[in-house]
Amino acid sequence: MVSVAEQLNTVISWVPEQSGVDPDAASGPLSELRIGVKDNIEVGGVRSTCGSEYFADRVASADAACVTALKQAGAVITSTLNLAEFAVGVTSQNSASGGPVNPWDPTRVPGGSSGGSGVAVAAGVVDVSLGTDTGGSIRLPAACCGVTGLRPSVGVLDMTGIFPVSADFDTVGPLARSAAQVRETFAVLAGSDPGPGSAGPMRVAVPWPFVTDEVDPAIRDAVLGTADLLHRLGHTIVDMPVPLADTAQDVVYTLIYADLAKTHAERLRDEPSRFQPATRERIRLGLSISDEQLVGALRRRDEFRSALLDVFATVDAVLTPAMPVDVPLLGGGDAVVEQARRMGQLTYPWSLHDGPTLALPVGVHPSGMPIGAQLTAAHGAEATLFALAEQYQEHTDWHRRRPPVRVDG
Repeated sequence: MVSVAEQLNTVISWVPEQSGVDPDAASGPLSELRIGVKDNIEVGGVRSTCGSEYFADRVASADAACVTALKQAGAVITSTLNLAEFAVGVTSQNSASGGPVNPWDPTRVPGGSSGGSGVAVAAGVVDVSLGTDTGGSIRLPAACCGVTGLRPSVGVLDMTGIFPVSADFDTVGPLARSAAQVRETFAVLAGSDPGPGSAGPMRVAVPWPFVTDEVDPAIRDAVLGTADLLHRLGHTIVDMPVPLADTAQDVVYTLIYADLAKTHAERLRDEPSRFQPATRERIRLGLSISDEQLVGALRRRDEFRSALLDVFATVDAVLTPAMPVDVPLLGGGDAVVEQARRMGQLTYPWSLHDGPTLALPVGVHPSGMPIGAQLTAAHGAEATLFALAEQYQEHTDWHRRRPPVRVDG
């Protein structure tokens, strides 16, 4: 009989049962919690393939810092999870292990690059997963799979033992069904609990339209409905623009692709055919970026971050859609550049920001697929996001919905 994990192709390697567990960890804050980690996050003694043929037989010599922290808190690391090759791509369909599929509809993408991490939580294969997020790679799977996922502030978590995409943008963070579970896991990773905090009253900006005026009407209505509920819960909703957001995606692309080209230059030169086509395409784009373009992108990054200091001096959080479109069907893949750009159009700007963004489910599209929104705050203000999201989830059931393909039948 084929297991749910096999049906959804969400697991790359199962982790052998942990032995010699510290007795203090057995009563830790994450005691016996089942956690899967994206396959670019190293688990000692287990294959760490990054979803690539290049690393098909690569075995990690030690745990990543985040895995060590989870184990010390009593969590059980059960599996490494499927992803886009080298964590590059927004649909996870360019994995050398074959892409995972969405548990709500296996004809649709699960988001990426942490697709397996979103799928595993939604389907109940694990209680919590870890993903990495450079341009949207936690938030897009959370939105596509109907779960909650955090891109933490840049630099607050130890990235040791995680294969890089772009050091200036790479983050590692948890995905879970609820914001409360994400907070509890983040507390272990960060070494301190931000606490649920007080959820009111806050000022929440809804910059509409955000980046594009072509947001799917069902997604627009779900996000505006979220804003309306926050208003009824006592928060002030303001219409405030996000300066320079319309060019942020291109800035992030320039900086990420330049880093990709440096990281993979030798592999591209010696054995280019071993890359998945979409990964190879992105790396080659990085080779064409000039020093002048790179300097300009770094300047615009700093300008964007400076502008957001003014935004977050005025409001506590910003509410935006996670994606402007419904969850796409399989088949187009990351080779279709326009599809990738559209899916990441609303996550990439918040990657240029150095503060946290939390993705959470806020509705259901007429297609039956989940709809996700993003809450973003100032650097280090994860507690603000948890306070708002946990209050929102106390009054809604979107995060409790279960897909038709799941472990509990």
